[in-house]
Amino acid sequence: MAVLTAWRAARVTPLGELHNPPRMTAALLRLAVQVVLVASLWRGLYAHTSTTAGLTRDQAVTYAVLAVLASRLRELDQYTGRDTVIQHMHFGTIVYWYLRPLPPQRYYALRALGEQIYGLAWALAGYAVCLAAGVVEPPRSAAVAGVFALSLLLGQWVLYYVMLVIDQLCFFTLRNNAAMLILIFAQNLLSGVYAPLWFFPDWFVTLSGFLPFQATLSVPLSLYVGRIPLSDAGSALLVQAAWVVALALFTRLVWRLAARQVISQGG
Repeated sequence: MAVLTAWRAARVTPLGELHNPPRMTAALLRLAVQVVLVASLWRGLYAHTSTTAGLTRDQAVTYAVLAVLASRLRELDQYTGRDTVIQHMHFGTIVYWYLRPLPPQRYYALRALGEQIYGLAWALAGYAVCLAAGVVEPPRSAAVAGVFALSLLLGQWVLYYVMLVIDQLCFFTLRNNAAMLILIFAQNLLSGVYAPLWFFPDWFVTLSGFLPFQATLSVPLSLYVGRIPLSDAGSALLVQAAWVVALALFTRLVWRLAARQVISQGG
């Protein structure tokens, strides 16, 4: 019974996508256009140079395309299905999360797990196509591939907690759309989604090192393209694991505080 309940919770958002073929087609076209534009942009930037910020053209293109594919891991449309925390808080339906047999934190985790598994299927399919087309470089060795996979897993774990903290903010503010947009933008900027962090000033890189955002995407992709050598992989993975533990403890505390804020808003 518990397994069946977990399965039903995990498939909530993916089912919304699978039962809406036009939305899947639009997602496929958007992903394809993003990959083509990003690859073209970085190749154009390297038209008159072979190395910039310690990266070759192929490394930069590989990093940028993998960043686009990795963004598919958590890009499902919860808003259309009215399944975002901010919508539940606005309509007062968040109270039902606390009336179900499944605790809200477990439901949130299972739903996020289902989204990430579904997004992983998209990312792997896109990676296979890009690899076959020569858009991205393959891992330099089996060891690099293994370390990258482990780092990506830890990075997605950190990203889960970062997104959870952003959603938990909804429990303590009534009008937080702008704050959430700012936080999501900061997450993408500081994690290296828009551009590798090595292209930013030293003070920016130093500042981002004290935040968990680097651990979500920049570290795994840096390991893949060789910017972080295997000799330094242990310390990078250790930092990611430390962020997982710290954010897990923090969000657990916030869940307890959030339960005291649950009231029916709007509706």
